[in-house]
Amino acid sequence: MHPLLAADLHQLPALLATAQELSLDYLHSLPERPVALATGEPVLPTLPETGSGGEAALRQFWERFAPELGASAGPRFLGFVTGGSTPAALAADWLVSAIDQNLSNDGYSVVPNIERAALHLLRQLFGLPEAFAGVFVTGATQSNLVGLAVARQWAAAQAGHDVAQQGLYGLPPLPLLSGASHSSIYKVAAVLGLGRDQVQAVGQLPGREAIDPQALETVLRELNGRPAVVVANAGTVNSTDFDDLRALAALKEKYPFWLHVDAAFGGFAAVVPALADRVAGWEQADSITIDAHKWLNVPYDAAMLFTRHQALQADVFKNSAAYLGPLGERPDFVHLTPENSRRFRALPVYLSLLAYGRAGIADIVARNCAQAAVLGELIAASADFQLLAPVRLNVVCFTLAGPAPSTERIKQLLDRVRDSGEAFLTPTRYADTTGMRAAFSNWRTEAADVDRVWRALQAAADPR
Repeated sequence: MHPLLAADLHQLPALLATAQELSLDYLHSLPERPVALATGEPVLPTLPETGSGGEAALRQFWERFAPELGASAGPRFLGFVTGGSTPAALAADWLVSAIDQNLSNDGYSVVPNIERAALHLLRQLFGLPEAFAGVFVTGATQSNLVGLAVARQWAAAQAGHDVAQQGLYGLPPLPLLSGASHSSIYKVAAVLGLGRDQVQAVGQLPGREAIDPQALETVLRELNGRPAVVVANAGTVNSTDFDDLRALAALKEKYPFWLHVDAAFGGFAAVVPALADRVAGWEQADSITIDAHKWLNVPYDAAMLFTRHQALQADVFKNSAAYLGPLGERPDFVHLTPENSRRFRALPVYLSLLAYGRAGIADIVARNCAQAAVLGELIAASADFQLLAPVRLNVVCFTLAGPAPSTERIKQLLDRVRDSGEAFLTPTRYADTTGMRAAFSNWRTEAADVDRVWRALQAAADPR
């Protein structure tokens, strides 16, 4: 064994204690650490011929980069839909690295059964029937890819074609119909060979991002029996609008289509009784995307794909190798996702659900929604800003008051907010207007944080 490796093994308790020290240093600094920082060109290092050992390397890294680490895990990072890591999830993730298990197949470890247990708990959390088989993937984009890959397999089977075995050649285009597709749907369409052009916007309800069921029925009727995929939204990115999933499910009785529900973060509405009606009908879907590293507040990366059609899923992703064993009646996870090697990302989810239960997760969701509502009320009453959409869940979509601002003006304002160190928001475009959005999804966020965000926005709008 190399001397440095031997020394680190001998001093492992001290090395892990250093990692804990630096981690706690970062976490304790979150309330006052700059939420986000502008980045410059990276300074690329030179690979050392002789290493310095784990302790020195950790210290060197922290001294060099800690001042430039923003507080994206903290309470005022409102860009994208970024959760933090609850204490139980963080502790579990440390165990994941220590245990270092590959979730590819059964037969040598209990960890696949722990993943199945986590998925079972999640079905209970979301109120999904046992008919939905689940699997963990890296994020919502990968989850959408798995769901639409299974949909592609289903659509080809309607023509007696096995696309996973025979390819796409000779098949007609497969329309992907949606009211307001997330950008990942276009990426998935490209990766799967369906083509971005097949993502078709269907008419929306007036003043909404939700699909008009009548407009959808018109499109489905015009397909004259050809299969299609309907990508429904349970929480759009800009305004957290929800499609009427019951109405879409009812159309399945008349027309042949696969119903995929993109519920990356909006699916957590199911956890709060006052919000649960927004996802009513999703139990009739064919596949559902939900993200865990958003509102469940577990570390990146973790998301889930649930589907009623696991046999089709295995047709797409099955892997044949002597060391993997046969497919079997209960497919190993290696046969259900694009990955062969899979991190034990189910453990933070499993321990979070045991640690905080339904009530703890519901509290995070309800508090974040209330915080978004407060910011929305401040914006609605302000002379500097105006809402672009109602605050329906946890996202506030707004812009500057007065004439429609330019993209550059919004960028400058958001840069001032970022450079204040008080908050981070992202730009957007809604109803042909450039604006910005604040997404609340962190378990640490409190009323005082909303006040700090609001003061930062006001100062940025009037930079004098």
